Amino acid sequence: MGRRMKYRALRQYLKNGGLIAYPTESCFGLGCDPMNRSAVKRLLRLKKRPQAKGLILIASRMRQLKPYIAPLTPEQLNKTKATWPGPHTWLVPVNKHCPVWLSGKHPSIAVRITAHKGARQLCQGVDMTLVSTSANRSGCKPAKTRRECQRLFGASVKVLPGLVGKRRRPSTIQDLATGRIIRK
Repeated sequence: MGRRMKYRALRQYLKNGGLIAYPTESCFGLGCDPMNRSAVKRLLRLKKRPQAKGLILIASRMRQLKPYIAPLTPEQLNKTKATWPGPHTWLVPVNKHCPVWLSGKHPSIAVRITAHKGARQLCQGVDMTLVSTSANRSGCKPAKTRRECQRLFGASVKVLPGLVGKRRRPSTIQDLATGRIIRK
């Protein structure tokens, strides 16, 4: 199967509510189509994660994030561009059309333009933003390998091939409005 056809099939799988595990900067991520409410709910149940916490979205370019975030000022754009692509997640004001199941109880949403080659190609190939939460049960260590993901989630998640990046810690999370570092 050609690369284009592979991504077309994967995009359809995601649009139909499928869950995936894929390598990111520091661990495997668990993801789905952020606009598919039932997929997000299944992902949260699988992780045993409360919806109120909100989720991180990753993209390969800014255009993919626009449906989820409020328009940014030139100064805010410059701050994000200084850290993207990279392992830096920004909490940005949520777009009024952004589904509440993504932002949880927050007026902001966590977004990142990833620098991980595989995750970036994935977002480009399926041409969409993806939910990106660590592939684990809430409070447990994240999976670092394809085999760990398969053991943890079995057939409920399609585990994609690839290697995790060299980063030891999850992405930094910073509030765009205040500059406060939430996670380093």
